[in-house]
Amino acid sequence: MPDQPLSIFAVSGRAMSAQLVRMNTTASNLANAGAVASSPETAYRTIKPVFRTNFDKASGMATVDVENVVSAGDAPTKRYDPTNPVADKDGNVWVSNVDETRELVDMMETSRSYQNNVEVMQTAKSLIIDTLKLGK
Repeated sequence: MPDQPLSIFAVSGRAMSAQLVRMNTTASNLANAGAVASSPETAYRTIKPVFRTNFDKASGMATVDVENVVSAGDAPTKRYDPTNPVADKDGNVWVSNVDETRELVDMMETSRSYQNNVEVMQTAKSLIIDTLKLGK
């Protein structure tokens, strides 16, 4: 697509794809909140997407892409729980430090951003249809 200017549909579509990755990482974080492991290396760590903005000179529009997904947040917390089946020889487990409140806020924000892009596409479609009707 580098030879053609970007359409509003391409811009919104790429933004929706990026938000889908963000929603999936948030869902993964929430699913692993409170998960325990036998070592800090194997404990779940919060993941977040890293976005990159690309500017299209031909159209003057910017798009967003997911550049990477990285670990973020605090390190897992060590907790003494000798009855846990995954406890190490000293009776310790490491609990993921997923901030559930932050993840829920991210989920709401992501959902709203996705919906805004759906509305942009619907509005652009309606405008194109209305423009075509003018010729009749």
